Amino acid sequence: MSIPTYDNLLNPALQAFHNLGGSASIDELEEEVAKLLNLSDADLNELMENQSRSRFNYRLAWARNYLKNYGLLENTARGIWALTQAGRDTKKIDRLAVVQKVREKFRIKEDFESNSEIDELESEENIPWQEELLSLLKQMKPDAFERLCQRILRESGFVNVEITGRSGDGGIDGRGVVRLGGLLSFHVYFQCKRYKDVVNPSVVRDFRGAMSGRADKGLIITTGRFTPEAKREALRDGAIPLDLIDGQELVTKLKELRLGVLVKERIVEDVTIEKEWFLGL
Repeated sequence: MSIPTYDNLLNPALQAFHNLGGSASIDELEEEVAKLLNLSDADLNELMENQSRSRFNYRLAWARNYLKNYGLLENTARGIWALTQAGRDTKKIDRLAVVQKVREKFRIKEDFESNSEIDELESEENIPWQEELLSLLKQMKPDAFERLCQRILRESGFVNVEITGRSGDGGIDGRGVVRLGGLLSFHVYFQCKRYKDVVNPSVVRDFRGAMSGRADKGLIITTGRFTPEAKREALRDGAIPLDLIDGQELVTKLKELRLGVLVKERIVEDVTIEKEWFLGL
C-alpha cells in the first residue's frame, strides 16, 4: 500500500502512543504505526524526492507536530515524545478538525484535503539546514568523515578513540572506550561510512562478524538510512548488540554538540494584558 498522507497518520500515531504506554522514541513510534497499518518494508523504504529521508518518516513527523500543536503531544530535548493529559484522555480525533485548527493557528491557508506536502508550518524536524548539512557530509573525503566521527565520539564521552580502518578488516573503522559513572568500561568498535542510500542488514551482519570477540558493543554511523531489516538485525537476540546512527540522527548530534553548526537562539516574548490589575487601581 502507499504511505498515507500526514493527516491520515494522525489517528494511527495517536493510537500507537496509547499502545506504547503514552510515550515513545521516534523509532518506537514508527515501528508501532507501521505495524498498525501493515506497511511493508518496501513501503517504509520509499524515499522522498531528492532526499535521503523516507516518505513515511517525513509524513509521520508532520503528524507528530500537528498533534503537538493541537495539544495532544509534547516532546523533550532527548527525543522522547509523550501524550499530554489531553492526549491521554483522547482516543480518536477528527483529523480534518485538527488540521484546520492548527492551520488557523499558524495562518496556513492551504486546502487540507490536498495531498501536497506542507512547507509553511515550522517544524524542528523539517528545516533546510538538515538536508544541507547531510549533503555536505556526503561530499566529505572518507578520511575526513572518519575524523569527524572520531571527534563526535570524543565529544560524547568516549575515550581512547582511535581510527584503525584498513582494507580487509570487515568494515571496522575505529575503536574506543565508553566509561559509565567511572565504574564500568565498554570497548566499542565503530564503522563510519558515507552511504547515499539505504544501509542493508548485510552491512550490519558483516560488521558484527568482523568485531566478534573483540569488543563489547558496536556502533555504525552513516549518512544514509537503515532499512527496517537492518534495525532488526542490529538488535537480534543472542548477538552482539549494535547501535545505529543514521543521517538524520547524525546531523542532530552535530547541532547538539555545536560541531560545524552555529545556532542563533531567539527569545520570543508572549505579552498578556492583565485587565483586572488596572481595574483594581
